[in-house]
Amino acid sequence: MIAKNLLTALATLVIVGGAPWLAMPSYATEQADERQESRDTKQEGRDAARETKEECKEGDESSRAECRQDKRDTKQDTRDTARDIKY
Repeated sequence: MIAKNLLTALATLVIVGGAPWLAMPSYATEQADERQESRDTKQEGRDAARETKEECKEGDESSRAECRQDKRDTKQDTRDTARDIKY
């Protein structure tokens, strides 16, 4: 009788103790997907910033400093968007 109760208690502990581990992989996968989406967003922003600077340099009305600032602003906007995706 004691062995049966001990076995039941042990089985209960294993089931209860293992439950949090079952949920963890799906949460970890969601985080990985969010991080990847954030990285992809930042990469697209880098490309967009590069294009913004090139377009700015082609026009004669802007100084180099203004073009650099445009590029920085574009990249910062992208970082903010990526941060919103992750958090």
